[in-house]
Amino acid sequence: MRAFRIAYDGRPFSGFQRQPRVPTVEGALFDALRDHGVLGADDHRPPGYAAAGRTDAGVSAVGQTVAFDAPDWLTPRAFNGQLPGTVRAWASAEVPDGFHAQHHAARRTYRYYLHAPRDPDPGLQTGRINDARVRAALDRLSGRHDFANFTPDDEGTVRDLSASATREGDALVCSFAADGFPRAFVRRAVTLVRAVGTGDADLADVDRALDPEPLTGRRAFGAAPPEPLVLWNVGYDEAAVRDGLPRPDFSVDREAAESARAAFAERHVDARTAARVTGAIRDRVGRGPGDG
Repeated sequence: MRAFRIAYDGRPFSGFQRQPRVPTVEGALFDALRDHGVLGADDHRPPGYAAAGRTDAGVSAVGQTVAFDAPDWLTPRAFNGQLPGTVRAWASAEVPDGFHAQHHAARRTYRYYLHAPRDPDPGLQTGRINDARVRAALDRLSGRHDFANFTPDDEGTVRDLSASATREGDALVCSFAADGFPRAFVRRAVTLVRAVGTGDADLADVDRALDPEPLTGRRAFGAAPPEPLVLWNVGYDEAAVRDGLPRPDFSVDREAAESARAAFAERHVDARTAARVTGAIRDRVGRGPGDG
């Protein structure tokens, strides 16, 4: 068996998990395997297949992991030969029979790129986000808690969470690491943390969200947009050792990684160009109809 590290831009996809009649990341992976002849036309998935996680529509990844029975020649570079530019394999590891990409994942890390400029755009009806308040809210969320108020799931809501934030230019990069995450947890947590950062909520609201009593009415909070969220890493150290399996030793395929860098660099330029266009429209509208 072989495990692959997969990076993808989630914006064009309706999530990771394969669904009928809509584009998904898993669908792109399976289509590539069919084009390679690894997967038959009537096969639903490769033997032994599992993925580390199922990201929602619009969510991206750099550390997604899939594992299955793969022929020796299927390197990340070869895999990329049939994948779209939005999806790239960039590293791989030989794993023993019995390895499961989801069940043996010991730690998952997500990063949310929260737009938080020190000088907010006056055209946006949003307040300034205070870095210290955001970090204080993340500190309060860290530890072992029942996060039932952060997810529609009824089970698997008790998690041991590590959460922090670092500033990168106009963004506060909020990092969330745990052994697993219930649905929508990170995006709902970001909504609450952002509200604390702007002063629309305080740390007492975080404490209330961690209480077992369900939140209703104005106290309830929804999910932040999915596009700034990235599945950053999946670690296997503890779980693999616990089950008597060697932890995967991933090796970067340099050519595959370079092709991934080039593909995402091109998409980065496209995104910056789109941002310039919308910024120019904003500025032109702001000057009024008589201005050139």
